[in-house]
Amino acid sequence: MPFAAVDIQDDCGSPDVPQANPKRSKEEEEDRGDKNDHVKKRKKAKKDYQPNYFLSIPITNKKITTGIKVLQNSILQQDKRLTKAMVGDGSFHITLLVMQLLNEDEVNIGTDALLELKPFVEEILEGKHLALPFQGIGTFQGQVGFVKLADGDHVSALLEIAETAKRTFREKGILAGESRTFKPHLTFMKLSKAPMLRKKGVRKIEPGLYEQFIDHRFGEELLYQIDLCSMLKKKQSNGYYHCESSIVIGKKPVGTQDLINEALHRERMELKSKVKQIKELLLKPETQAKIRKELFEGRVFNNGSPTSNADFNLILP
Repeated sequence: MPFAAVDIQDDCGSPDVPQANPKRSKEEEEDRGDKNDHVKKRKKAKKDYQPNYFLSIPITNKKITTGIKVLQNSILQQDKRLTKAMVGDGSFHITLLVMQLLNEDEVNIGTDALLELKPFVEEILEGKHLALPFQGIGTFQGQVGFVKLADGDHVSALLEIAETAKRTFREKGILAGESRTFKPHLTFMKLSKAPMLRKKGVRKIEPGLYEQFIDHRFGEELLYQIDLCSMLKKKQSNGYYHCESSIVIGKKPVGTQDLINEALHRERMELKSKVKQIKELLLKPETQAKIRKELFEGRVFNNGSPTSNADFNLILP
């Protein structure tokens, strides 16, 4: 059930104050008191809402991630002070939804909600892959630098998925979503990651730092996975966030490079197998005897001794 602001008012307009009623039973008074306590707790939870988990669409297209690294390096060549403001390798993603999960039980509820989301997303996409093209650079008030999601029908589809995710999680009783409008973006730097920058005179991301990338096409990411990630837990070794659970939307698309890599891998494995077989064959006594007979029988060493009695292991490495 979605969380909402709830006021219980008496006839005088004062919230959460029960009226005295001599005819009211003790049980009714206690019941009303419990309801008031519940409302207060929900109001407090709403007031103290601090998201610590989020739904992530990971960015895995090498063309996009390589392009972002080129962008980051270009900015750092102009201002090395911004090093700590850069988003690290492996962390590139689109945030679909933020939420607050306070304990393991709520994390489990969040996992269930994510699993329930899967058929809704697949219904929205109607069995098709959702391509997310990235082009150009933008900022949020000069504090957060991001790669823009290009305009197109994919934007409305992603917005519908985000709204469906918010509804699905809120129906589970999870505080989820933000008051501001959802704007999908791919963050590559945040000044808040390096608070000391303000003392060094860096108060915003200057447009001139990314001017040459203002209309750059970074590539497309196909939506195939949504992760429930922690904002606070230790990141994985590859730089990506701690992931509690994931859903896969359809099958991960296989590109031409993937097919080439798979073919090369198979060839290497076949070659290794053949080399191993050759080594095993050469180590067999009968094979060594045949080689000895073919190569050395009837020949003599410099000292005049025939090779028929020579030690094979001393001749061949």
